[in-house]
Amino acid sequence: MMSHPDYRLDLQALRTPRGVSSGAGPHGVGASPGDKTSKNKSVRGKKKSIFEAYMSKEDVSEGLKRGRLIQGVLRINPKKFHEAFIPSPDGDRDIFIDGVVARNRALNGDLVAVQLLPEEQWKVIKPESNDKEADSAHEAGVPEELCGRKPPAQSPKGHKDSPDVIIEAQFDGSDAEDGNSHAHSTLVDGIQKLSVCVPEKERMNAGTPDITEENAFIPQDPRALPEKMLQKSAKVVYILERKHSRAATGLLKLLADKNSELFRKYALFSPSDHRVPRIYVPLKDCPPDFVSRPKDYANTLFICRILDWKEDSNFALGQLAKSLGQAGEIEPETEGILTEYGVDFSDFSSEVLECLPQNFPWTIPEEEFSKRRDLRKDCVFTIDPSTARDLDDALSCKPLADGNFEVGVHIADVSHFIPEGSELDRVAAERATSVYLVQKVVPMLPRLLCEDLCSLNPMTDKLTFSVIWTLTPEGKILDEWFGRTVICSCTKLSYEHAQSMIESPTQPVPKETLPPISQEHTSQEVHQAVLNLHSIARELRRQRFVGGALRLDQLKLAFTLDHETGLPQGCHIHEQRDSNKLVEELMVLANTAVAHKIHRTFPEHALLRRHPPPQTKMLNDLMEFCDQMGLPVDFSSAGTLHKSLTQTFGDDKYSLARKEVLTNMCSRPMQMALYFCSGVLRDPAQFWHYALNMPLYTHFTSPIRRFPDVLVHRLLAAALGYRALLHLRPEALQKQADHCNDRRIASKRVQELSTSLFFAVMVKECGPLESEAMVMGVLNQAFDVLVLRYGVQKRVYCNALPLQTHHFQKVGRKPELTLVWEPQDIGREPIRQVISIFSLVDVVLQAETAALRYSAILKRPDSEASPGPTDAGPSHDPLED
Repeated sequence: MMSHPDYRLDLQALRTPRGVSSGAGPHGVGASPGDKTSKNKSVRGKKKSIFEAYMSKEDVSEGLKRGRLIQGVLRINPKKFHEAFIPSPDGDRDIFIDGVVARNRALNGDLVAVQLLPEEQWKVIKPESNDKEADSAHEAGVPEELCGRKPPAQSPKGHKDSPDVIIEAQFDGSDAEDGNSHAHSTLVDGIQKLSVCVPEKERMNAGTPDITEENAFIPQDPRALPEKMLQKSAKVVYILERKHSRAATGLLKLLADKNSELFRKYALFSPSDHRVPRIYVPLKDCPPDFVSRPKDYANTLFICRILDWKEDSNFALGQLAKSLGQAGEIEPETEGILTEYGVDFSDFSSEVLECLPQNFPWTIPEEEFSKRRDLRKDCVFTIDPSTARDLDDALSCKPLADGNFEVGVHIADVSHFIPEGSELDRVAAERATSVYLVQKVVPMLPRLLCEDLCSLNPMTDKLTFSVIWTLTPEGKILDEWFGRTVICSCTKLSYEHAQSMIESPTQPVPKETLPPISQEHTSQEVHQAVLNLHSIARELRRQRFVGGALRLDQLKLAFTLDHETGLPQGCHIHEQRDSNKLVEELMVLANTAVAHKIHRTFPEHALLRRHPPPQTKMLNDLMEFCDQMGLPVDFSSAGTLHKSLTQTFGDDKYSLARKEVLTNMCSRPMQMALYFCSGVLRDPAQFWHYALNMPLYTHFTSPIRRFPDVLVHRLLAAALGYRALLHLRPEALQKQADHCNDRRIASKRVQELSTSLFFAVMVKECGPLESEAMVMGVLNQAFDVLVLRYGVQKRVYCNALPLQTHHFQKVGRKPELTLVWEPQDIGREPIRQVISIFSLVDVVLQAETAALRYSAILKRPDSEASPGPTDAGPSHDPLED
């Protein structure tokens, strides 16, 4: 690490220097192109503020109390960095914050207080505008629990990997909680942390609106417009909580004016994420030969932390923290992602490790057996990804004489190993979640706990917390028991093993294809237990969706990695199979049961999980869109939406592609599910979980990788009389819940960026890649597609195609882009191609010259060859690996 010298600098002198443009380029922090509020730039010789001074804490508190100010989490549009938003308290259209000056030095994710501008300064919504702000302002706004559990992930070194995207990973969201199988706001060209996704032309034109016939007329006085055409606009007056890490990765440059005084003191740090300002860093922070050999560092990634950002400076002041390595390489880019999002990936301290058992091999203390129900002779087994190491749940299913079943969900008793108030407890609470990358996992707990002491490895006695039901074959609950237990798993099944059993109900699965099974149980016994659980889970699932649950199954990409280099060799779309659904249903059942138990016992102290309904304005926009397109989608409830998506479309290729696109669109209005304390949120109606259509829900089943589950285990133990109630007031528990929410969102974003990184590398290594795609949106100069073979979204630009001309128009209320292609041969007629929403087109994904940037190019309708620098196509099909 580089040294951190004591800076005593004249920050007032750090206004825009000569030789550096004061206008906002992609990183400019003074004013966006065309931003009318940015005219108060520094005047030579005068110290004139660019940003307003923040209000006092007292004034902000009073303003929020009286409704004169509004608070919310700031979202900066990754495609148009000058646009930012906070949610409207009434659930209507988001409040718009126009330009960097109005943002007032707040960064993406910060909790801010804003003041509404006079109505005449509100944003005018362009008539029939197609470039909705919601298209790109929401990064991780889709809850991960609208998704399945444990999609498998492949790891080169046997570690379990990325939850949402990688096959064989320990899925981060071990249930169908939010209905969305992949919080898939990513793999899009709007991810700007990496240089993967934003074409240079869009950066250059980021602040320049398209001037076309559809937006040429703007009335003079916004107050004369109907309310539907106006969007409330505001300015930031205070940063309530700096949730952004203030760290960024990027490149280091010399200042342009070599004769300026600043040139001798500072370098300019240019972040990869255009939503972060450019930063002055002292030259004494930089490598010793940087000034004399700047080109040697032109492609070196650095981490920089913002220290200050004064009212009269376009640029922030910062400190170089570390040199990462070459831009475009997986490990430097990954470390940059983790740092930017505040993920603690350091080794666990000796103080933390001292909290672990010190005597090995560790065995269960004899006194524990007297405190627990002994299930070691029962047929208990795990079903996990084949490479999984942290096995935190096991299942059992015992037939009863009356035709019913005793079904058990057994969860690793992690709380037994985490003394409350210990350093281990503090660090786990701070990390709050394991973070799953494509190639590795950053664990919440030391590996001794994750992979050994807590992991329910086969043929080893383990401490567990169990929920055991008596169920009818139809899944009706006749009896329910909670308690601490001891199990000895008889085998470690993979999802593939369980699937083979489900698909062979009458034939035994060959023993040589199965993992070792303990002598106390037979493969036939395990096989029958899986079949019984499958039958019960299938009925539970049917009832859940008949009862109004929602699931948004989106395409999920998984990678095959080279064992030696760690580079992606290929990818495939993950398919959720019956074995995944089996485990998912039982986890939902257990989480629901525990939620009711702890809330009944501790109505003021229960840690629960709620899922708010979709954002009203975005949902209304989607309803209007579906109406325009003639799609019979019922948005009145989660259940009716699920029914529409599953029953409206056929099973032909076009219908399935259209369903994928519409499912993706339906994910956009969805809000994140949130942990909360029942004693703080007073209205029980707000406890409701929209996607699951349940009044109460929590997380209990994954304590190895989610700290809320550890807290829920402690609450359940208190509810059962094993211990006293937590030493936390409801307000303190809510604060912990808020932190868990923040870390979960950050973790999710890191996972998405990791996937984008690996896909960009794969395009570079294996591309160009061809696929059919379906058009999702049509703009004036471009159109968005869902690339069906790879599950990624990209924007295709007209000016990147060999066109004679292109023309945008509305046919009725449907946007349409007509492309006129240059003839390939002299004398041939140009080809006309009409692009509209739900059009099927052929695209090619190809790497660009810049590191980790790739673009989508539309194939000519009359061409079999790939456009771009090569017509050869991939040397092998990465989907076949």
